[in-house]
Amino acid sequence: MQASLKDKVFNHIPPAMIAVVLLFWAFGPASLLKSSWTLAVTSPLIVVAVLALEWVHERHAGWRMNKQEFLTDLYYSVLSATVIAWASEKLAEAPLIAAKASLGISTPWVAQMPWLAQVALAIFVLEFGQYWMHRLMHNSTPFWLTHAPHHHITQLNAAKGAVGNPIELFLISLSVLALFDFDQTALFAAINTMGVISVFAHANVRADPPIWYSFFFTTIRHHSLHHSTDYESTRCNYGNSLILLDRIFGTYREGEGVLVGQDDRRRLSIWEQTLFPFQPLIGKFKSRQAVSADGDEPADGERNEPRATA
Repeated sequence: MQASLKDKVFNHIPPAMIAVVLLFWAFGPASLLKSSWTLAVTSPLIVVAVLALEWVHERHAGWRMNKQEFLTDLYYSVLSATVIAWASEKLAEAPLIAAKASLGISTPWVAQMPWLAQVALAIFVLEFGQYWMHRLMHNSTPFWLTHAPHHHITQLNAAKGAVGNPIELFLISLSVLALFDFDQTALFAAINTMGVISVFAHANVRADPPIWYSFFFTTIRHHSLHHSTDYESTRCNYGNSLILLDRIFGTYREGEGVLVGQDDRRRLSIWEQTLFPFQPLIGKFKSRQAVSADGDEPADGERNEPRATA
């Protein structure tokens, strides 16, 4: 009876946390809501809160956090919040804002929408782009090489959404939100709401939200199947936050994964993850080096000898 009550409570924590996020951005102190630094604080706080829940009611003992995983996750979390965020702003968002201004693009109808509708629209626009980028990464070799390191993780927890090759982290951060005239608090609320959903979708928390939640939003069941060891099983449930898009575009699949990872579940180091997209080029270079060091070496030596002068 006690365990059943605990399960019921945890099953409703994801939607309850979304409600808290929305209430904060809708009715919080104006001094906090106007500052972009507030988003920089609330985003990691969501991750920390869910990591704490993993200690209270874990889903799988094999996904339990350890020192190595913690340090790796911390590295990628900091990387995403600094280098990747800076690159996204300078290389994508700023040019979009400049193009919007120069072309006279305006969307006053967005600003006139009810606040909650703006939040929903921002989530849909951002997730729609991420869904198709994610799907492209699984169906195009060059893009898969950037995304594959994320599938080499051998356990899931609340911080794992930030783990991946830097190129992939940049690509998945791209969006066209800058072209719309959203209320800033609605935009921040959308980002935090998606953060709650995606963090729980990677978290080692025994929480199975109600059907009304899991029909629209991605859960750990959906996403753990996407991370399973069978490559073909990973070609489904692409939605980072909105599993609804998988239902619409025919990529939804029911099920859950316990063993996660690729290539015999070999865990990649940070250095290996960083170099992974360049492995084909590195392999070709090493092959050429091996050929040049083969039996033709004397001939090379002869060619490099100085010619006799007349």
